[in-house]
Amino acid sequence: MPFYRFENFESNYLTPHLSTGKAPVIDGRYMYFCLLHKNAGTGSELHYHPNELLIFPVRGKINAIVGKDRRVVSPGTFVHAPAYARHSMKATEDGNLQYLYIKDKTWTVVGLAEDEAVPDKAMTVAEVNKKYGVGDKHQKTQGKSQAIIEGLPVCFHPILDRLDAPPRSGRCVNWIEGERLAFGLFEVPAGYDEPEAESQREMFVYVLSGTIDAQTDGERKTVGNGDIIYVPRGTRYRLQVRSHARYAIVCSTPWLEARIDNMTPEEAEQARVNVTAN
Repeated sequence: MPFYRFENFESNYLTPHLSTGKAPVIDGRYMYFCLLHKNAGTGSELHYHPNELLIFPVRGKINAIVGKDRRVVSPGTFVHAPAYARHSMKATEDGNLQYLYIKDKTWTVVGLAEDEAVPDKAMTVAEVNKKYGVGDKHQKTQGKSQAIIEGLPVCFHPILDRLDAPPRSGRCVNWIEGERLAFGLFEVPAGYDEPEAESQREMFVYVLSGTIDAQTDGERKTVGNGDIIYVPRGTRYRLQVRSHARYAIVCSTPWLEARIDNMTPEEAEQARVNVTAN
């Protein structure tokens, strides 16, 4: 099925011993697509993971750290945490927080403490919630941490002052591409038809505002705020904007696809690639 809404999925703690964040998780072939929720004043300890992380807040503000760079991030700013980068995301005291949270599937959505070694096998959401409650002290994997703290480039990318900013006069695309995942924020005026195309990459589209007639994988639907469109690699799709729209697109990169498609059985088991997240 190519059309989703997050509220139709079960929400679970992703790393309860390190974070208060809960999220429904949609499984793609190459990525996990989530909407993370944190209550005001709560968040995560400093941690890392072997996969790349993309963050785009849609409600509230983040007291964010990537490496050593600390900033308060509002909706309209994109945050990129490269693989192994140390980071922490906390909701500010003035309100609850929601943000798009996307990870590649070379590891699960479960993180590691900043001073912990990478274990032989990633934990799944079900396993970590069975083992730990929120705030529980956990057994760290012994050995040298691979967290990257020093030397990271700028990982904060302001795009809009706010998500309900006045509409721009023409079609506008902001595109940020990491090693494994890419993020684009699109603003498209009413009446604009994106040409029908075959997706070269796996994609998720998240509608922030406006109305779009979407076609993908042989199905059609008129979508709006909060709707998700899933486009597998090699699938034909089309987006026809009916009212001025803002939407985010996340897609895989050739590097990520090659990495996952060519994993050995042992590597796939370590990453838990074939285990359903929810």
